[in-house]
Amino acid sequence: MQQILHAMVLLCCFGVARPFCPSQCTCVFHGRTDGSGARSVLCNDPDMSDIPVNVPVDTIKLRVEKTAVRRIPTEAFYYLTELRYLWITYNSITSVDTGSFYNLKILHELRLDGNMISIFPWESLKEMPMLRTLDLHNNRLSTVPAEAIPYLLNITYLDLSSNKFTTLPSDLMDIWPPFNGEPVFSSSAQKVVLGLQDNPWFCDCKISKLLELSKMTDTPVILMDLFLSCSGPENLAGVLFQRAELDNCVKPSVMTSATKITSPLGSNVILRCDATGLPTPILYWAKSDGSPVNNTVQESPSDGIKWSIMSLHGILSKDAGNYSCKAKNEAGSAEATISLYIAGSFSPTNLPMQSDIGTGPTIQGTTFSSPTDTPNSVSLTSTVPQGGPTTSTPKKQRTTPSNSLQRGSPKPEKVQQGGKKVDEKSRKNYTRKSLTDLQIVEETTDSAVLVWTAEGLPPKSPLTVVYSPYGEDGSKMTLETTAGSGKVLLENLSPGLRYSVCLVAKESAAGKDPCIDFSTLDVVGDSQSQFLVILSGVACALILPIIAFLVYKILSLYCKGNSPPLDEEELEKESYVKFETISMKQRTTNSRPTELWARRPTHESERMLLCSRSSIDSQMTYKSDSSRSEYLC
Repeated sequence: MQQILHAMVLLCCFGVARPFCPSQCTCVFHGRTDGSGARSVLCNDPDMSDIPVNVPVDTIKLRVEKTAVRRIPTEAFYYLTELRYLWITYNSITSVDTGSFYNLKILHELRLDGNMISIFPWESLKEMPMLRTLDLHNNRLSTVPAEAIPYLLNITYLDLSSNKFTTLPSDLMDIWPPFNGEPVFSSSAQKVVLGLQDNPWFCDCKISKLLELSKMTDTPVILMDLFLSCSGPENLAGVLFQRAELDNCVKPSVMTSATKITSPLGSNVILRCDATGLPTPILYWAKSDGSPVNNTVQESPSDGIKWSIMSLHGILSKDAGNYSCKAKNEAGSAEATISLYIAGSFSPTNLPMQSDIGTGPTIQGTTFSSPTDTPNSVSLTSTVPQGGPTTSTPKKQRTTPSNSLQRGSPKPEKVQQGGKKVDEKSRKNYTRKSLTDLQIVEETTDSAVLVWTAEGLPPKSPLTVVYSPYGEDGSKMTLETTAGSGKVLLENLSPGLRYSVCLVAKESAAGKDPCIDFSTLDVVGDSQSQFLVILSGVACALILPIIAFLVYKILSLYCKGNSPPLDEEELEKESYVKFETISMKQRTTNSRPTELWARRPTHESERMLLCSRSSIDSQMTYKSDSSRSEYLC
């Protein structure tokens, strides 16, 4: 009886321990003959509004499809450590938390297609190091940030189709061949499938690599749809990627001043590279061992051109190596390498020091060994060894103090401060080669003219002009010229600012480079001049019309005074006269026969028009009280 009871208890415990399946899901266990198997769970109830939390822990594949789920919460699948396939497709999901996929260390496939996701937490991909398939098609995504690129390195199937993408980061294509440096036909290159169709692509330089990829016939990157087309700009709307030609989009190219440079220990070295490309590329320096590179200056004199200079002061043995100048823009990248070699080394030796006054103390001498010339190398250095002016270049070997003593040369030697010895002849040669009389002869608000005198230097000796705002060594600018030019124009200066300018010549005497300070003109003076010019223009605009009007009046009066007199016909027009009326006198007995007519004076009101402007047929009649005589005009 006890055995039967124990069996019933074991059966009950087994039933309790059996995995529990959510009520709105279907759980299927795919068993094998050896007792192992895999469990898959399908949840497709239209009334489901949340991700199920009681899924069996041994689930390998979870599918949540065609439900009303709108959000994937944080750590929604934390306990599903065996999960390899997660399909959450054709739901109403709009929000995905950053920690939604936490602890899914062996997840291989993630499908979120057919939802309404507008922002995807790309950083959550770092929680899934084994992920190979990422399906995000048919959503509302519009951007892939540049920060997401490292998380996509292991993805072999990426579907971004049927979204709202107009562009992609130019660096995204750099993780796949041939843009990552691997050959296209490499057998080790893994195939990558990209789905990018049904997006409103704006074809510009940002996706130039994608356009280039679409034109390749044999590449490990496979596009689901080969007939991708542009939606913008207007001149490329509807044009296929394979036929699109971009304007103002050119890969960068880099050119250096030299490929190999050999310089003595302790000297100053200047490395320069020039780059071209559209858009204007970005330049940066890198050393082969990964150590930081400082003291760089770069400038873009025009669109599509940029140059950069890196200066190394007092080089040491650790400074030797390969320096790469890298240029990058949205169309691609390029680089060039300069190899820097150290020509010799300093080794301290104890040498006796003779003095004119008895026996003096011994000091530590310095020995410098110079190797033979290196083929195909160019030395672009300003040779200033630390602590003294003893210098050397690979092309000419000088006799050092130690060599002089070993050969028994009787020539005198002098000791400089700091215990360094210099050959008297060498010192004289250096003093004859120098730059003097530095001065600024003309300065404006944004430029200045620097002049100098070169003593003992060849006219074509290279000369570097280094200038920067006073006290700001981090923003140095340089100009390349020759010592024989005698002057140089410093441009693109700021108004009212103090500057320091120095001349660095390769063949000048060792020591401190000649420098001078100057200040540009303040912009206030120019403002006043501009104000005066504007005021003068306004005054001229107001005064000139008045002067013209007065001249016109004077000329009109002058012409009127010199006009010819009017002729008689003009005078007769509209002329008025006074007529005297003559009438018969009344006869009397005493009247004389000669006085038969009598005159009657007329009033002003009786003035008559002598001749009118009307036709000859016009008449005017005057009637007096005592006479009916009529007069014609």
